[in-house]
Amino acid sequence: MLFDTHAHYYDKKFDPDRDSLLSTMRENGVGYILNAGCDIETTKKSIALAEKYKFMYAAAGIHPNHTQDMNDDGYNAIRLLAKHPKVKAIGEIGLDYFYDYTDRQTQRDAFARQIDIARVLNLPFVIHCRDACKDTLDILRSEYRGGGALMHCFSESVETARIVLNMGLTIAIGGTVTFKNNVRTVEAVKFIPLENLVIETDSPYLSPVPHRGERNSSLNIHFVAEKIAQIKGVSPSLVEEITTENAKQFFGI
Repeated sequence: MLFDTHAHYYDKKFDPDRDSLLSTMRENGVGYILNAGCDIETTKKSIALAEKYKFMYAAAGIHPNHTQDMNDDGYNAIRLLAKHPKVKAIGEIGLDYFYDYTDRQTQRDAFARQIDIARVLNLPFVIHCRDACKDTLDILRSEYRGGGALMHCFSESVETARIVLNMGLTIAIGGTVTFKNNVRTVEAVKFIPLENLVIETDSPYLSPVPHRGERNSSLNIHFVAEKIAQIKGVSPSLVEEITTENAKQFFGI
């Protein structure tokens, strides 16, 4: 069974067929899905989905693009939501300098504060990093004390992968590895040991080839596993076995 370590099934793009789609997962080889929160409301929705579906889990957190209005009450709300038994991580949290919806110092402060919540609750955390690699690594060097951290949708260089692995982090690869001419991610996958990898879809975003541009779902995760297998010269079943076990261990499932 495959483990989709990052999805957003509360997204309105799933409103027309959410239940019917999710009901087909296990018969299509998808055994586990983790929904990542982006703010308080989507964290609540992720928990509700996890309560409804035995194979679903949740992460509680504030995406960097939504940190501008956060205050003590908001962080306390995340802390309380993260105590739910089906919440397995804090996330997604981090930095996004591509959109810059929130000023960068506010993003950095929110990232550090949510790492602290993860530490206090003894939970791992899921990192969003877009065009902010240096600051992300600097904050991790300063704030990370172990306990588990996952680089979501990794698209950085081999050198960055080496740094991240030396910090003891896990790396998630998604549909972008299938994109034509995405040499950097392919080279990173060649370098990263399977024991340090998990896979994801980021549904409904980032659909892999041959469905690029369409709404994504966890049904497409096998394309990611197959591409990683091709890059590494191993069987898709081995990628499935190892990445699923990695994810279960990371999230404590």
